[in-house]
Amino acid sequence: MKLKTKLTLFNAISKLVIAILFVLLVPVLIKKISRSYVDNNLIKQKSKFLQIVKTQGIKNYIPDGETYGSYYLPLKEEYLTIEDDTIPGHLIDTIKNEKRLVERDTIEYRILSHTFVVNKKKYLLEIGKSVATLDETSTPLQSIAFAVLIGMILLTILADQLYTNRVLKPLGQIIKSKLIGQKFPNFGSYKEVKTSTSDFQYLDISIHKMIETIEAAFQKEREFISNASHELMTPISILQSKIENMFEQEDIADELKVRLLEMQKILNRLKSITKTLLLISQIENEQFLKEDKISIIELLQEVYDEISVRLSEKNIAFDILIPQDVILININKFLIFNLFFNLVNNAIKYNKVDGEIVITTENENGSLIVNITDNGIGISTEDMPFIFNRFKKFRQSMQQDSFGLGLPIVKSIATFHRIKIEVDSVKDLGSNFRLIFPADIIGSVS
Repeated sequence: MKLKTKLTLFNAISKLVIAILFVLLVPVLIKKISRSYVDNNLIKQKSKFLQIVKTQGIKNYIPDGETYGSYYLPLKEEYLTIEDDTIPGHLIDTIKNEKRLVERDTIEYRILSHTFVVNKKKYLLEIGKSVATLDETSTPLQSIAFAVLIGMILLTILADQLYTNRVLKPLGQIIKSKLIGQKFPNFGSYKEVKTSTSDFQYLDISIHKMIETIEAAFQKEREFISNASHELMTPISILQSKIENMFEQEDIADELKVRLLEMQKILNRLKSITKTLLLISQIENEQFLKEDKISIIELLQEVYDEISVRLSEKNIAFDILIPQDVILININKFLIFNLFFNLVNNAIKYNKVDGEIVITTENENGSLIVNITDNGIGISTEDMPFIFNRFKKFRQSMQQDSFGLGLPIVKSIATFHRIKIEVDSVKDLGSNFRLIFPADIIGSVS
């Protein structure tokens, strides 16, 4: 999962958690806030009532000869009562919910109860507000709160997305320009990615230094292989010449001839390995031109002409099922010949007697796919990841006296021409090598 996706997912989940907590807590909080607001209003009304009583007296509320006075607002939402308090030592000052019977209706109120003394006479004051009105106030407040919450969440998600995209943009540029967009191991000159994030600056320069180290190591390896291959060819040729001269001597013993033949065989093997390494080095250093144009049918016919003897030795059928008009352009004929030759040679080497090799083509999204299929011994699953490694010899290649360089040559040539290689193989059933040629090297018959 991409970092940007993870951050977006985290932000969305965190907002969801906040929303859930808000949904759970808002009703309780609003209820407490409403109750606190009502309590404060009740206290203010009490203070106002006491101030009026202090200045105007109690007679405005309890007429002479009466012990009780009550006053209700319309719809019974609020009320105020005053009565004589004859209980000795009874002093209260509370606010709580209680039920009252009002005109045969039992209504729950939030009631402030307070005892006070006027003219040495004690009274009990009650100021009540209907609890139902609290709920009526809480419901619209909750709706408003939910609407504000949803709006804030949407705005923060949008802001998070924009900010995340902006902050992570340099990281995407680093990955694209320094890793994905580079041709390994030729990376070119360093181009700084503009960013104000110090971590990304450090990552950018660290990747560049790492790439420089890798490129230098690859370059040294290429130079060594190239130089070593050139240098080895001279002594090998000298030794071969000397062995050939010794064969021309008339008095050479038969036992010595046998040893000389063994030496010549070893030198031929060494010469073949050296030539192969030199070819790989030249390919990787791009010392070949890509200016040729040729029909695949003609190229495969040349491969067949050169390798037909080996086919007949194992009685292997060889079928080329390719249209005549399939043309390759902007390629190096010598290298493409070697690519097909090595693949067909491997298909023969690891095939069975009376086996079969079939070469077919197909088109996919503008690309040409060439399939080289055999019904030989196949490749085991554990060996599959290493088949293009140089000098990696598997059990079957050891039995065939192989150097382990055939498929590495194929890989180098394919990379040089931007040809993708896919391999499907089943042990003891055969293998299929898919060569996917890019559209720009596919031509037409003119």
